[in-house]
Amino acid sequence: MTIEIPAPAKVNLALHVVGRRPDGYHLLDSIVAFASAGDRIRVEPAEDLSLSVEGPFASALAGEADNLVLRAARLLQAELIDLERPAPGARIVLDKSLPVASGIGGGSADAAATLVALDRLWHADFGTERLARLGGRLGADVPMCVIGRAARVGGIGEVVEPLGPLPAFDLVLVNPGRPLATPDVFQLLERRDNPPLPAPPSRFETLDTLVGYLASARNDLTDAARRLVPEIGSVLDRLAADPACRLARMSGSGATCYALADPGRGAGIAERVGGAEPGWWVSAG
Repeated sequence: MTIEIPAPAKVNLALHVVGRRPDGYHLLDSIVAFASAGDRIRVEPAEDLSLSVEGPFASALAGEADNLVLRAARLLQAELIDLERPAPGARIVLDKSLPVASGIGGGSADAAATLVALDRLWHADFGTERLARLGGRLGADVPMCVIGRAARVGGIGEVVEPLGPLPAFDLVLVNPGRPLATPDVFQLLERRDNPPLPAPPSRFETLDTLVGYLASARNDLTDAARRLVPEIGSVLDRLAADPACRLARMSGSGATCYALADPGRGAGIAERVGGAEPGWWVSAG
């Protein structure tokens, strides 16, 4: 029996930094959506836990002896043991198609997909809410990735309020090929008490409505990220200049940026950007 689960890229369509807790964690107010691009987790029965990594960005994880995927698997194992239930092993394969340290939640999405896949393989039947709470012990972004739908996210990432269905759009992701560590970006923030997001409408009826709303919001990490990776500015400029781009912005702590486009027009943006900058990672969907 083999189970395969997608681990889609998590994209911050808007991200406001609204405070900082005494323990140093930053408080966020963000609109999150999930792209068609992503990694994949494949699991099958085995006596022990093991992980192999393949795919175009596998080499970036070669030095990690204990990444989030294995930690997620061990965490679910421990929960089953605490419940005095069987906790078998599994052979886990991570197909790594997303760039590492790129502001689109790749590691968190991988951990979330691992929890979901092993929950099915091991017949744990924990359900989405319980798996999301469990994922919170691995990282602030894991619960939203377990839920896996457009949401407004607050706190340090643990407060997830799902949004209604978003209108159809194409989402183009572009990374200039520079990894960027999230703590380094937050360290350069000049202000940590920004205003929260404007109240979103009860439903984004059209792409015009969504673009108009996002245009009134921000990503408060952009300036700090650009100081560390100036190429982010080049990515944003190229996306914004494309005639099919409805909105361009950085996702998360960078360096990946996104462009929103009308359905069917994202592939053209990706082709033009990729043709002009063959060294950049580009994905459309």
